Amino acid sequence: MGDRVLLTTHGTHRGAFAGVDWLLFVVVGTIWGSSFLLMAIGLEAFRPGLVTWLRILFGASALWLLPGARAARIDRADRARLLLLSVTWVAIPFTLFPLAQGSVNSAIAGMLNGAAPIFTAVIATILLRRPPGSRQLVGIPLGFLGVAAIALSVASQGSSQVLGVVLILLATICYGIAFNVATPLQQRYGSLPVMARILAIGAVLTAPLGLASISGSCFAWSALAATATVGVLSTGVAFVLMGRLVGRVGPTRASIVGYLIPVVALALGMLFRDDMVGPVAIGGVALVIAGAYLTSRRETAQV
Repeated sequence: MGDRVLLTTHGTHRGAFAGVDWLLFVVVGTIWGSSFLLMAIGLEAFRPGLVTWLRILFGASALWLLPGARAARIDRADRARLLLLSVTWVAIPFTLFPLAQGSVNSAIAGMLNGAAPIFTAVIATILLRRPPGSRQLVGIPLGFLGVAAIALSVASQGSSQVLGVVLILLATICYGIAFNVATPLQQRYGSLPVMARILAIGAVLTAPLGLASISGSCFAWSALAATATVGVLSTGVAFVLMGRLVGRVGPTRASIVGYLIPVVALALGMLFRDDMVGPVAIGGVALVIAGAYLTSRRETAQV
């Protein structure tokens, strides 16, 4: 069963990104980049565990209202992979990010999310037993340098900041596993049925923490609206679109969405919450953009 669970595949479109791929990239990256600002607003009234649970509930509800969510029947042999996907794409990272944002601001949290393509590429290399293409081998480390610059920019700001960085990096490792696991599932069943099911499972897994967090939370319409928006758009709509992108271009290249997220999170955090970001971190964002461009190019075989 282990080999069946830890399985990935190439995307169906291995050439340079087509127009639809770039559209999916921009839409998903923009939605996910804005989620850090919205979660910061939610955390003003709700405890982290409640933010996690509510966003999953809102996202799952939005997807299950669509008829296509119930269109496919998942084979019994793939159910273990579906559970793994729910744990690594939903339950663990959605729990870690709100906790991390208690010690790092929304801009830094979003920028560190750019580490996801690095872990995705490493895991894909192991599972496919084949290194990335030559352009990806340049673009991925370049993006990593950018992420390292962002992390170093907050390393001197105290142990609580460092803890937040560690939690976010653990979450992005989970994303690296999830993007690989999702690829063959999306190609077999379609994005909507898969995402609707993993969110439903995630809602069950995070329910104990969410219910326990109600007592320490207070109600605010702004927090509820922000969390609902994260749930419907970031956890619902963007999940389906990302699933389609993963199926089309493969896990490694789809994961460069993580390189757009820092740019959006940085801009929104500085604009709406006066988040302070140093020049080293801004330089890191420039590196991850360059890494994203190179990684998006046509895959070339390694000899």
